[in-house]
Amino acid sequence: MRGLFLLVLATQQAPQPKRTVELTGFVLLNGFYNSAQVNNSDVPQFAANDSIGFGNTGGTIRQTRLGILVNDPDVLRGTFSGEIDVDFFGGQQPSSGGRAFPLLRVRRALATLTWTGVSSSAELVFGQESPLIAERSPRSLASVGFPDFAGAGNLWLWIPQVRLTGEFGTSVRLALQGAVLAPGTGSPQSTFTTQPDSAERSGRPSLESRLRVAWGPTDDPSEVAFGGHIGWFLGNDTLSGDTLLVSQAVTADARVKFGMVELVGEAFSGKALAGLGGGGIGQNTGAGGVPVRTKGGWGQLNLRPNTEWMFGGGCGIDDPNDADVAANGRFKNVVCEGHLEWRPRGPLIFGFEFRRLTTTYTAGDFSANHINLAGGYRF
Repeated sequence: MRGLFLLVLATQQAPQPKRTVELTGFVLLNGFYNSAQVNNSDVPQFAANDSIGFGNTGGTIRQTRLGILVNDPDVLRGTFSGEIDVDFFGGQQPSSGGRAFPLLRVRRALATLTWTGVSSSAELVFGQESPLIAERSPRSLASVGFPDFAGAGNLWLWIPQVRLTGEFGTSVRLALQGAVLAPGTGSPQSTFTTQPDSAERSGRPSLESRLRVAWGPTDDPSEVAFGGHIGWFLGNDTLSGDTLLVSQAVTADARVKFGMVELVGEAFSGKALAGLGGGGIGQNTGAGGVPVRTKGGWGQLNLRPNTEWMFGGGCGIDDPNDADVAANGRFKNVVCEGHLEWRPRGPLIFGFEFRRLTTTYTAGDFSANHINLAGGYRF
């Protein structure tokens, strides 16, 4: 009787799982050199159409990131995790000291609810995140504000969305995913007030789906996936007014790991994909107002011989259909890079990256080399 009483008392006094809140991030300083003019000097995506081709050098700390993670093990009979991820890549004030005082920017902000069974699970995500069909990005300490190969095969833009995933299996896991995304063309907004772009004026959200196969550890899996995207926007037809046009893509992506070797990449074919982060090298419509058809992708190989060192390289390409591109547009963009990272014991991180950008215009190919040295610390 006494043992039963002690068991009941211990059960009543057992601590309940608690919500946890964690601050994460890293402070990152980047020094860089460009051999010719590019669209963005510290994190370039393509070479500029510039016959003079002057170079430049500089430094920035605006790729510093801050994050807050929230975990709660008991929410709606599942587990909850929340994350907000910000950096200082929101631009700079037009002032004499503006370059040294960059503006805060929200990158990702999402909530995830997960329900797990014996051989299946379901996951609900809502917030701002990469497109479902293009969740991956290359590893880089040089390109944090924009992921590497943005404008060269990487559809990356963080977009408000709701997505649902159902996964089945144990050693090999099959997942079916669907997402509803806020419509957008990627066109710039004014400083403060927000106005609808041609995708928002269509009155239709973007839709995406993805089929994923994963194997290996659940916290570090190898995966292969295929996806599809469709969206709508209004194009201007001089005869009939606004015409409803379609943005669409089919995609494939993979991340495969063999011991110290990691191979990761994505590929796509579609049209009017500027709203997903610069597809078609940032061109939704071109000659005659037609949607720009394009195809592209990127791949990166990483080697990690131990916990401190990683090195590798990769290439990306975005190749719009020449007939669709306006006369003053960009016809192709190819970017290749090689990188080295050192993360010694403790909080310090160091990196080096060399990048070669070649962009094709009516006047021909224009190239630039980008060299980046990174140093910082994690917390």
